[in-house]
Amino acid sequence: MKHLNVPVDRRSFLLGTAAALSIQAQPAPSGVQRVYELNRNWRFGGKAPQGFAAPAFDDSKWAKVTLPHSNVVLPWHSFEEKDFQFVSAYRRRFQALPQWKGHRVFADFAGVMTASTVSINGHTFPEYKGGYTPFSVELTAHLKLGAENVLAVQVDSTERPDIPPFGGNIDYLTFGGIYRDVQLRVVPQTFIENVFASPVNPLESSRSLRVRCYLNGPIAGPAKLTVELRDGSTVLKTATSTVTSAADHHDINLESLGSITLWDLKTPKLYTVAVRLETSDGAKDEYRVRTAFREAKFTPAGFRLNGAPVKLRGVNRHQTFPYVGGAMPARVQRRDAWIIKRELHCNIVRTSHYPQSVEFLDACDELGLLVLEEIPGWQHIGDKAWQDVAVRNEGEMIRRDWNHPSIILWGVRINESGDDHEFYTRTNALAHQLDDLRQTGGIRYKYDSERLEDVFTMNDFGFPLRMPNHPLYLNTEFSGHMFSTKRFDNVTRVAEHVNRHARVHNQLASDDRYAGGISWCAFDYNTHSNFGSGDHICYHGVSDIFRIAKPAAYFYKSQVDPEEETVLEAGFFWSSGDKSEAGGVGTVPILSNCDHLKVYFAGALKMELDPDRKTYGHLKYPPFLLNMSDMPLDPWGDLKIEGYLKGKLAKTLTLSGSGKDTDLKLLPDDKTIVGDGRDATRVVLLITDEYGNIRPFATGAVALTITGPGELVGENPFAITGGTGAVWIRAKEAGGEVRLTAKHPYLGTRTAVVNVSQATLELI
Repeated sequence: MKHLNVPVDRRSFLLGTAAALSIQAQPAPSGVQRVYELNRNWRFGGKAPQGFAAPAFDDSKWAKVTLPHSNVVLPWHSFEEKDFQFVSAYRRRFQALPQWKGHRVFADFAGVMTASTVSINGHTFPEYKGGYTPFSVELTAHLKLGAENVLAVQVDSTERPDIPPFGGNIDYLTFGGIYRDVQLRVVPQTFIENVFASPVNPLESSRSLRVRCYLNGPIAGPAKLTVELRDGSTVLKTATSTVTSAADHHDINLESLGSITLWDLKTPKLYTVAVRLETSDGAKDEYRVRTAFREAKFTPAGFRLNGAPVKLRGVNRHQTFPYVGGAMPARVQRRDAWIIKRELHCNIVRTSHYPQSVEFLDACDELGLLVLEEIPGWQHIGDKAWQDVAVRNEGEMIRRDWNHPSIILWGVRINESGDDHEFYTRTNALAHQLDDLRQTGGIRYKYDSERLEDVFTMNDFGFPLRMPNHPLYLNTEFSGHMFSTKRFDNVTRVAEHVNRHARVHNQLASDDRYAGGISWCAFDYNTHSNFGSGDHICYHGVSDIFRIAKPAAYFYKSQVDPEEETVLEAGFFWSSGDKSEAGGVGTVPILSNCDHLKVYFAGALKMELDPDRKTYGHLKYPPFLLNMSDMPLDPWGDLKIEGYLKGKLAKTLTLSGSGKDTDLKLLPDDKTIVGDGRDATRVVLLITDEYGNIRPFATGAVALTITGPGELVGENPFAITGGTGAVWIRAKEAGGEVRLTAKHPYLGTRTAVVNVSQATLELI
């Protein structure tokens, strides 16, 4: 097996010259595409039977599945973690086209959890170890051109101690299956294996672009490499070079680029680099990547993006979802980046604790969301063979993702592990060898641990935080398990959850030596039975496992400039009987970027508030603290809060005092998805008051009915807890209209409509 480290499933950016710009376009009869999707028409056999890789094996009774695929569908909580830890079997028949003669053919796997043994027509390749990084196998010598071929994959999803992150006790679940995409890649005998496009002096007028080209295969005579920098369809710069060998790499510099738009948080400008190879025998290959011009640097005075100071404010993200673990398609992966950037208004995310999907990273590039990406692992360091796998995974991660401008730091240390000088010397050296521009960090929780990385990245769950003890310092986890909070906890805990996040960021903002902080964590997540709250959930997120905000998420949301969004949210639940520890409702936070509030109770103006700059003096938009202990709450009624900006009413929030569940809402993320059997969209279920606010203690078994070319990913009936929850609609392989109807025992029936567009069949 050859681990080519090729970025897979990059759509039009990796298509060859003979391909159309859409991967689903039909080629000419004699044409050869560079990439063929291989995500539909798989057969899944459950636990792997003996001899299933043999071409003649009868798989006719196996389930027909599409990728991404989870080896088992689970409840969203309170399940048995061993249910997905087994060895499973997948098979896919395909036609190898006659026009592939003279080409090399690879199967590219974007992610299989956790160890993979691939066979083609009965020939078996060595096992690949690793669930988070891509791998490739060359099928060329074993293909039957013009005939049916059988690809078989044995997937070991057990927690094997020889493969990171396993060997110790990890606080998250990995799930199982071929949970990312698979493609066939058809290339000439000599082809472009990878491209690393990195800007040089991007802030200076002399800026240039170094394009490092990696070739694979023999070069019998002089070959021509051409590099183009493109802005859409416009070619901005071209350079050529003659190569005579497929050495480790070939650098081509694009000089004197002139006017270039920098990539930043508000205008994440992306360019395309197209590289063409023409060999002396007439063969041609083309490879495209996206790139951007930006300078990202940690300094003793904090983080700088394009020379300007940016206080980092973000969250950690696990890539897993209810029911299917990591096996969600591109649209759903991308939605997480949208939520973190657009709903929470964070500027950084950490891919805890492993490389995550390229679709998620693509969305970060497009949205202007910074990324700290790290290698797989959690506290445990295994033996030398285990470390070798970890180092190989690191190299695969960097080679896959080095063109993402959103990535500003490579995490090259196993999360919260102890010191290991030899191991971490290796990981740092490899990162700097492969990418000489980005800095490295290493996530630890020991304040006095050895610093081999460029940036001292520290998990600090105490308060006040420790002071920076190294010149480049970033807090990478806080709060989290120290104050686990469910969305339906009482008002005291919910309000304190908000305050804890605000207090930490206030301290981080007080000293430029803190580059910023990344809280634990974005979303609640599934875990082992000995972690979390005893139901296989860690309720550590500022949003729940369905990606729906808890009040603590509103603190992050409120830290955005009002020009982008005016924010006014309650960091508490409106209920007189849900008392604080001191008695009564007490003091609770209001999260807003307004500069003044007016508070009305039962129709009467009761008080006016300014941001609490005494407690949160270092935040640009401090919380407002509402002390209701002395407010007469009899007769009970609605609470209305008006937010003002420069004396003008900007936003109003009204919380119902009725105590009544008033409405059921069904809210799909997308109006249209693609009928390819794998595309999906979330549908949020909400029980609200008459003003549209979630009723935090509302329940109800909602019966779901789905019609049209879609299927439900989720439980049915769905038991709403905390006033909300979600299911997903996955498209079938057809077009039409999907109607999801929800019936609540008291609130009636609601229907959501999602259109499914017709998709072109896969070509092979």
